[in-house]
Amino acid sequence: MNIIDESGILAISTRLQRLSEQLRKDGALVYKSYDIDFEPKWFPVIYTLHHKQILSVVELASEIGYTHPSTISLLKELEKQKLIRSKKDKKDERKRLVQLTSKGEELIIRMQPVWQLMVSVFTEIMNTENNLLKAITEVEEKLKQQGFLQRALQLSASK
Repeated sequence: MNIIDESGILAISTRLQRLSEQLRKDGALVYKSYDIDFEPKWFPVIYTLHHKQILSVVELASEIGYTHPSTISLLKELEKQKLIRSKKDKKDERKRLVQLTSKGEELIIRMQPVWQLMVSVFTEIMNTENNLLKAITEVEEKLKQQGFLQRALQLSASK
C-alpha cells in the first residue's frame, strides 16, 4: 500500500483519477486488439452523437457534462479524424451543429461488439460488495444539490 492509498478519503480525487486512467489505458488496448483506431476520451462525444444524431456544441457539452472548451477540444480532434462534421445552424448562425460522418457511423458498427464485451468486463469488475457505479451516482447527486466549495465554506463557518 502506498501513501496515497493510506491517506484514505483525502486522496479520493487522486484515486478516482488513477482508476479512470487505468480503465482508459486498458480500454485503448482492447480497441487496439480489435484493430480499431479509437481513443477512449472520444467515447462520450461519439456515443452521444450516435444516440442523439445532431446537437449544437452547447447541447453536446451539457449532455456529456464537460466544459465548453473541453468539448471544443474533443470536437477538433474528432473532426481531424473525419469522424464528425459540424456546420452552422441555418436558424442561428452563432450555433454550430455537430453530427457523425459516415466514417463515424461505420466505426460505431465496428465498435458495438467491443462495447458489449466491455460491458461484460465492467459488470464483472464492478460486481463488488459496494457498487461503484451506484456510489458515483449518489455522490454526483449530492454535489448537484450543493457543491464541494459551498459545503467546505459552510462547515468552516459553523466552527
